[in-house]
Amino acid sequence: MATCDWCGEHVSLPYQCRRCGQTFCPAHRLPENHDCPGLDEWGDPVGVFGDPPAQAPTEGWRARVSAPGGAMGYLRGNMSFVFLAVMWVTFALQFALLPLVGLGPRSGVWQGLFVLDPGRLGFVWTWVTSIFAHGSFSHIVVNSVVLYFFGPVVERRLGSPRFAGLFLVTGALAGLVQVLSTLVTIGPFGPGVVGASGAIMGIMGVLTMLNPQLRVYLYFIVPVPLWLLTLGFAAFSIVAGFGTAGGGVAHLAHLSGLLLGVAYGVRIRDEVGVPEQLRFGPGGAGRRRF
Repeated sequence: MATCDWCGEHVSLPYQCRRCGQTFCPAHRLPENHDCPGLDEWGDPVGVFGDPPAQAPTEGWRARVSAPGGAMGYLRGNMSFVFLAVMWVTFALQFALLPLVGLGPRSGVWQGLFVLDPGRLGFVWTWVTSIFAHGSFSHIVVNSVVLYFFGPVVERRLGSPRFAGLFLVTGALAGLVQVLSTLVTIGPFGPGVVGASGAIMGIMGVLTMLNPQLRVYLYFIVPVPLWLLTLGFAAFSIVAGFGTAGGGVAHLAHLSGLLLGVAYGVRIRDEVGVPEQLRFGPGGAGRRRF
């Protein structure tokens, strides 16, 4: 038996909305019958990034690109997978394509393109490119697995525009917090950072605020409530990040991303209703990464 998230009725054959993730009885299964936030995006004539104008375009290139079925239309509800694709394209550039022309990880060009460095904060593009760059295969695999499971759940609740903003802003700010800390404690020649974990921790923080009792199957086996996993991760990041067990991992960036996500989740936690179970896999290691 399940309970309708809208009216509270117990139903034996519940319906789960693909757009918002909530569970409903037959009377409230349609999006227009349960105030689904996905309706805000459905049929959006200007695509996923922008408010609809007073008069929606009905012809021309803009209408063809932004209408459902157009190039931008495919981004609705799929930004998690867009970011996954960008991560892997960036990884291919890092370790397959650029090394072919002599621009490997030790080159200044490679570092200037992908690494958020405390000595080169003026390279503002690295505030974003470092989110999608990774230090090793295990690093990107772990981040990809977590983003694959957590990302779509949060995106359904926030909508694609806000989800994209959450990912990029928390990722950039988490990286900046880490390198600014390095700049203060070590100096401009300290290690830089790469990786999407700050952004992913932001997503985790939001989801924890929306549904702290969400069951997560750690290592695909051990069931734990999401709040406990989040609390444990935060505690580990504090101990490792400010102690002697950092191990080349940007724990301060992890913690910063998580706190940003929690703060945003508090702001929007009136939006509830996520799946009852979630699975994700183990962590990994690499260069200083997040």
